[in-house]
Order: sequence, then C-alpha cells, then structure tokens
Amino acid sequence: MENFRKVVLCLTVIMMGIFCAKCRDPVLHRVGGGRYTWAPNINFKDWSSHEQFFVGDWLYFGFDKHLYNVLEVNKTSYEKCIDKGFMKNITRGGRDVFNLTEARPYYFLSGRGYCFKGMKVEILVRDYHAPPAIPIVVHKTSAADISRNNIQLVLIATALVWTFLFKYI
Repeated sequence: MENFRKVVLCLTVIMMGIFCAKCRDPVLHRVGGGRYTWAPNINFKDWSSHEQFFVGDWLYFGFDKHLYNVLEVNKTSYEKCIDKGFMKNITRGGRDVFNLTEARPYYFLSGRGYCFKGMKVEILVRDYHAPPAIPIVVHKTSAADISRNNIQLVLIATALVWTFLFKYI
C-alpha cells in the first residue's frame, strides 16, 4: 500500500509539472531601473517601454520618503498630474513594493509637485500566455491509421495502469 501511495504521489507531481509549464515566476521590476530611481529627471516612459509586465509581477519603488511619495491614480489624474483623490497611497518607507494583480493599465505618480518634474509612470500589465512547448505537425493519415493508433495507445495505457495497480496493491 505504501508503494501505491508513492506512485500516486509521483504521478501527481508529474501532472502538476505539466500544468505549471504554462506558469512563470513573478518578476520584481525596479521602477526607473535602479535601487533608488523613483526621482525627478528619470525617463520613466522610456524605462517602462523596455519592460514587460505580467499579472503577478511586482514593482519596487526606491526613494527618499521625506521628499517623494507613490500614489496610484486614474488615467485623468496621471495625465494632468492631479495628486488629490488618488486610488491608493503605496508609500510606506521609501522602499515600497506593489503587486500587479490584474491585466490593465496602472498609473502612478509622485505628489507635492514632483509629477510635473516627470515623476509618473504608466504600467501596462498583460496576462501571461506561455509559448507552445512543441510545434504541432499535421501528417496526412487515413481514418484506419488513426483508429489503429488510438487502440494501441488505449491498450498500452490500460496495461500500465493494471501493472501499477496489481503490483502495488
């Protein structure tokens, strides 16, 4: 019985690996490209255009919390540098992170007039779609070939299952 559990566990791990092949690890993006680059005179538009943001990724804002802040705002506030009525103040200690939880545009700016000095960034977040692992090749086959191949696969799979069941039970 113990061996049967090991086989089931092994098969479960293999199946999880197959399903997670479409996953990707989250990425931490340092906004502006450096450790403390949430500051004036950084070209955030250029920086963000060279990054790819996916759901689950994180943004890192490094800055002097006594001078700057980080506010999530809507598109209108972003375009007009309005720091009132923001959606969320993510400022905590000057080394702050923000999780990108959905596929949509995010808008961030620094208040206190620094937005007008370029401290704003638009982040376009997409869902991740894994590239196909193996290209699909279509061969011309007859219906008889397909039927014969399916029967062979079913017989092999059935034999393997019965082998495992009778060997470990």
